[in-house]
Amino acid sequence: MKDNYDLSELRKKPKRKNSRTKGNAFERQVAQLLNDRFKTTEFSRSPGSGAFATTHTLPEHLKIYGDLITPQGFKFCIECKKGYNNISLYSIYDYKSKLWEFIEQCEKDSERCNKLPMIVFKQDRQPILTIVNKDILTNIDKHIEINKNNKIYKVYLFKDLIKCWDSMWFE
Repeated sequence: MKDNYDLSELRKKPKRKNSRTKGNAFERQVAQLLNDRFKTTEFSRSPGSGAFATTHTLPEHLKIYGDLITPQGFKFCIECKKGYNNISLYSIYDYKSKLWEFIEQCEKDSERCNKLPMIVFKQDRQPILTIVNKDILTNIDKHIEINKNNKIYKVYLFKDLIKCWDSMWFE
């Protein structure tokens, strides 16, 4: 008996999402979580996803740093990173890893706009993590400390950090 069935359709992998699309959707998700938490609509994606301020010559009052536009008085410059499934626990010890590149990028942007750096990071099928400077005071005991060149950072679950009191977030 001859097999006349074409099974090639069953072997096709689902179409992968474009990494830019994933990143944009994640930025919108983080903005919405912050809007819900603070009962506002002022958090939104930055035009050009944060790169606009560094790639264009604009007057200082028009420059936007980070991946999110934030309300007046908000203390943090936020970088959102989604995907990057090659980052693991070992990335903490590899100072050339993407993880440390994200931290350095956010530190540079936050210095330019005189805010505190915050990286909001998510890998596929994992909870959202947040990386902040060790001096950020929270009421959360559960965190991991990482360091590079005597700069210490704390890693929190975003869902825990977002519950912190308003004075932690605003001046």
